[in-house]
Amino acid sequence: MMDWLIEEILAKYNYWVSIVLMLIGFYAMIAKGNLIKKIIGLNIFQTAIFLFYISLADIRGGTEPIVSEETIHKGYVYVNPLPHVLILTAIVVAVATTAVALALIIRMYEEYGTIEEEEIIEKERELGV
Repeated sequence: MMDWLIEEILAKYNYWVSIVLMLIGFYAMIAKGNLIKKIIGLNIFQTAIFLFYISLADIRGGTEPIVSEETIHKGYVYVNPLPHVLILTAIVVAVATTAVALALIIRMYEEYGTIEEEEIIEKERELGV
């Protein structure tokens, strides 16, 4: 009974890895005060989402979606290319989001002289913003 459970858990290791990465990224975004560390946590979280979607798209024994007469008549199972394309788009969005976030952090450092969240909040309270 236990062997079956262990095999079932290990068969889906990519889902477990994506869950662990998601939790690490979420922890970094919530618990860290340094804005750069928050951005790193966001990138880890995004990477976990990418891994999860690519894992969902995989079909064991599936072939690439190249259509020819031979493959149509043999009835092959195809791997859906749509999630892969969507993830490529998501990667571009993630890079753009990271670039904008880093630009904002640089601007905040120029304004407040720090990238620690608590110190920025404290300085805003002193300024009455």
